[in-house]
Amino acid sequence: MAYIGWFAGLINLYKWRKILANALKTILFSFHKEMGGKMVPFAGYEMPLQYKSGIMKEHLFCRESAALFDVSHMGQIILRAKSKEKNAVAKSLESLIPIDLINLRENRQRYGFLLNDKGGIIDDLMISNRGEYFIIVANASRKDIDFKLLQEKLGDELEIKMLADKALVAIQGPKSEEALSKIFNGISDMSFLDVNTFFYEGQAVEISRSGYTGEDGFEISISNSLVEKFSQTVLEDPSVKLAGLGARDSLRLEGSLCLYGQDISEDISPIEAGLAWAIQKSRREGGEREGNFPGSNNILSQIKNGVEKRRIGLAPDGKAPIRAGTKLFSDKNGSDYIGRVTSGGYSPSLSKPISMAYIFGDDNTNENFFAEVRGAFLPVRKVKMPFMNNNFKR
Repeated sequence: MAYIGWFAGLINLYKWRKILANALKTILFSFHKEMGGKMVPFAGYEMPLQYKSGIMKEHLFCRESAALFDVSHMGQIILRAKSKEKNAVAKSLESLIPIDLINLRENRQRYGFLLNDKGGIIDDLMISNRGEYFIIVANASRKDIDFKLLQEKLGDELEIKMLADKALVAIQGPKSEEALSKIFNGISDMSFLDVNTFFYEGQAVEISRSGYTGEDGFEISISNSLVEKFSQTVLEDPSVKLAGLGARDSLRLEGSLCLYGQDISEDISPIEAGLAWAIQKSRREGGEREGNFPGSNNILSQIKNGVEKRRIGLAPDGKAPIRAGTKLFSDKNGSDYIGRVTSGGYSPSLSKPISMAYIFGDDNTNENFFAEVRGAFLPVRKVKMPFMNNNFKR
């Protein structure tokens, strides 16, 4: 048996190396290797899971100070109107995205999603109004799908381009403003979801006050030719350290933020995911631009009548994490299947395991469930989300 286990492990190692060999690399790949990054496949890219200090320390350092993440694998898509009509880009995008973009002010950013005809989430996005153009930041695993969809649906009206010459890095944590203010003037004037243009080494840099850790922070879109020098400059500040995918995942879980492919997908609607807050009144029933987006009938019906499944937060009674894929039951005998966990792990900040899950049915009173772990049914309880309060600068 030991031989079989060793052989299976060897096969998995071979598959993992084959995936890495075919993986794409961001412009900072060599930099990550030099800095001791442990590289793993993620969303078609070879990305740093962690550095020498480890996931736990990187996570806590971000909460206490500031962390630098490479998110260049994500897609940056720029959209310009072919006509000179006012709000042309916003009007076109509203035919695909169920949020108010016409009233999104210049140099502001908003969270939204592309939907399929049933109201399932094709991708969740950050969308910025830059006056002469809009920029969409898309998930790495979905950016090509998004780009193709935008071209097919809006290509006659808009010029749409994937920015291959731009890298994207994020500085997150309570000391991120202080660190960036040493490089750029005016950073402290930005509020959450503001976007502005700054200059580094004579080149324009677009910075948004946003991120996906639940902490105050910034995302910096910068040319490929400057991103390594910029990263080195930022890391000269002792209040900033590198962090990888592992810390980014545990940070977003503590903030109850969804990960595409786990917590949201084309089979899950924004309402089921608890993201109805992102759909403004103008796009809802009775609003001035009600519906008229893919899946709008289902989405508006779910807002009005409720949903058959919903995302909730869970905390196990014990110390063992309840991880993604774990089945949930309403009884300790495992006879009444109620849902499954989509994200779960240990919370370094709270010093306990946390999970997010989808449960079925319209009973909101039941707060106790049982998770099937290796044949045993462990008690878990519903808890309020987010697990930790978000620290955005309003």
